[in-house]
Amino acid sequence: MTERAVLAVSFGTSHRDTLEKNIAAIEAELAAAFPERAVRRAFTSGMILRKLAGEGTHIDNVPQALERLLAGGCTDVVVQPTHVMNGEEYHKLLTQAEPYRARFARMAFGRPLLTAAEDYAALGRALMEALPAQRADTAVLYMGHGSEHQANSAYALMEYTFHDLGRKDVVIGTVEGYPGFGEALRRLKERPQVRRVELRPLMTVAGDHAKNDLAGDEEDSWRRRLEAEGYETACVLTGLGEYPAVRALFVEHARQAEQLQAEAC
Repeated sequence: MTERAVLAVSFGTSHRDTLEKNIAAIEAELAAAFPERAVRRAFTSGMILRKLAGEGTHIDNVPQALERLLAGGCTDVVVQPTHVMNGEEYHKLLTQAEPYRARFARMAFGRPLLTAAEDYAALGRALMEALPAQRADTAVLYMGHGSEHQANSAYALMEYTFHDLGRKDVVIGTVEGYPGFGEALRRLKERPQVRRVELRPLMTVAGDHAKNDLAGDEEDSWRRRLEAEGYETACVLTGLGEYPAVRALFVEHARQAEQLQAEAC
């Protein structure tokens, strides 16, 4: 019987290697931080869930995971997303979970990685631990996912935060939002001394976008497009979940949610 649990909710990935290195690593960190709670997994991406199901792997969506916890006797759950920002997938999670709130004695929601102002500085400091020393001829280009959701402004704020922390060599672009590759390239060209670009994903997992859109061999990948512009490139395909300092931020968000829920009761 599982009376208390943490439900770790991710967008999801069909890449088994990055699932283990990122999502499973975050879940393991949550399990270590909350030994009195069972840790369970759910994905929000219907596309990913269908693809995995076609490969013979079932992973719960949010309603299925919550139903499974209720059936197992759970009365107290902390729902901790591994999403980067408060975008469409996070709001989908909230919408899907809301009908279950009254069915648990306690249900708390941790916030995504980037929510409050202090989250941006915390993530910036965590990632700076892994960045190489600044060089006048080198820029670091992060690829975020991007969204039409208003939360897309998180990427511009994150870049500004890097600069405020002293890393003015960092540029952030997105695959599906603003700023896109074109805007990122323009900012690189504003720095004529830069001849080398280090490409990194700003995503919880280094999956399809990182492997193909960022670092792929196709002519439209960011790596190939930069090389066509004359830049030397290097790709560091490390998902955010692989950094211990970033995993600690997710754990802290879950801990804060648990404390706020306890204080409210």
